Amino acid sequence: MDCIIGLDIGTSSTKAIAFGSTGEIIAEHKISYPILNPKSDYFEQDPEEIFQAVIESIAFVSNTLKANKQYTLSGIGISCAMHSLIAVGEKGNPLTNCIIWADSRSKGFATQIKNSTEGHDIYMKTGTPIHPMSPLCKLAWMRENMKEIFDASYKFISIKEYVCYKLFKTYMVDYSIASATGLFNIHSLEWYLPALKVAGISSQQLSEPVPITTVLSNLDIVFADLMGLKGSIPFVIGGSDGCLANLGVNAIKPGDAAVTIGTSGAIRVMTNKPNTDTKARIFSYLLTEDKFVLGGAVNNGGVILRWFKENFADEEVSDALKDGTDVYDALIKKAATIPPGSDGLVFLPYLMGERAPHWNTNVKGVFFGMQLLHTKAHFIRAVLEGIIFGIYSVGKVLEETTGDINVIFANGGFAKSSDWVQMLADVFNKKVLIAESYESAALGAAIVAFKALGIIDRFEDIGRLVPIVDELTPNLINHHVYMKNFALFERLYEKLKDEF
Repeated sequence: MDCIIGLDIGTSSTKAIAFGSTGEIIAEHKISYPILNPKSDYFEQDPEEIFQAVIESIAFVSNTLKANKQYTLSGIGISCAMHSLIAVGEKGNPLTNCIIWADSRSKGFATQIKNSTEGHDIYMKTGTPIHPMSPLCKLAWMRENMKEIFDASYKFISIKEYVCYKLFKTYMVDYSIASATGLFNIHSLEWYLPALKVAGISSQQLSEPVPITTVLSNLDIVFADLMGLKGSIPFVIGGSDGCLANLGVNAIKPGDAAVTIGTSGAIRVMTNKPNTDTKARIFSYLLTEDKFVLGGAVNNGGVILRWFKENFADEEVSDALKDGTDVYDALIKKAATIPPGSDGLVFLPYLMGERAPHWNTNVKGVFFGMQLLHTKAHFIRAVLEGIIFGIYSVGKVLEETTGDINVIFANGGFAKSSDWVQMLADVFNKKVLIAESYESAALGAAIVAFKALGIIDRFEDIGRLVPIVDELTPNLINHHVYMKNFALFERLYEKLKDEF
């Protein structure tokens, strides 16, 4: 039986997951790695550490498949986090760490570009909001602050391009990753010269943009051996994790929205045209030449729950270690003992600044409305609700821009918790569907490979690959409670934004 490995190169880990022809998971392996924070506003990762995670995770799964003997590995599709930037020399050697989406050292340059005469046009042509997350702003910063390295750089690439170059010795970037750089014209499918001029680079210093179904061949034999693969195995370049997550839950029809909460979070819909927002509040990224993924990412997703766990949950961590249980499950169950609305406690979850819809790197986190009645469980629930409110604020803009959202497909780590997903249904007052596989980006990468290799004909035929296993309906009473808190959530931002 044919199977495909979906490789998901994420912010906190790389996962290799083998999917069968009906979308079932056959084997999987995950390798985590740290985020480096050498200075305030700096967020980086070691590109070689991520590359080794790719090699080891694929090796584990390919060797598992060989032992199984029931499946034949037909190919590997790649998903990857967006907005990363690495400067490399002529031999592909990294001159910098991988600067990731969370890095905000270029916020001064982002403000300059956004307020310049070219700023709005760059957004409308590239679909990427002007923000420190984007390689456009990172390059402008690097040109001024790392001039020696900037001048010595042969190429400026993403972590996916770094991995693919090491494996195949070619510089290619899929349209999907390219469309999240702020440098790529999503209308003409080529590098956008006015943006390159602002960044101070030429198109020769970037990779060749190609469709997501492009097959990479001539795998380096040394790395093929390390991964337990034949040199002839086709790798399909795939797309960005955000776009592929929509594909991986089959949220591709008008009115379908995908909500992901992992380290960060996002809500996205798919359309057949760019639909850039004149107020520049949302992104418009490419999946294919006629499929665009519109939405907004929030910086503050599961990373906020992790922050709470590491600083305020010693008791829960200790109990989980003793019982062999998951500490996050324990925290969410504790939050579920508190009524919706957290008895008036409201949390602005902006511990890492914020992207959509505010694009404000200065915003900070706030607990508002604290009283003696509030316990640790209230604070946990307020954190969970605040993360959902951040997603909801983007969803409102999406409905204004692209039309009503009818149903939500939940994916990412939070989809494992029915209590947290119920909050999503109640806040949005929409039905929420949960697919069998929580690993939607990896499945999306596998689906692109299935199509590229002729195993499926159209993306519209993927229903059998994405079975729905749960459906949550909204509670209208809870929705009204949440809307009262959300109105306060929005007012607090407006009143405090100048103070931040």
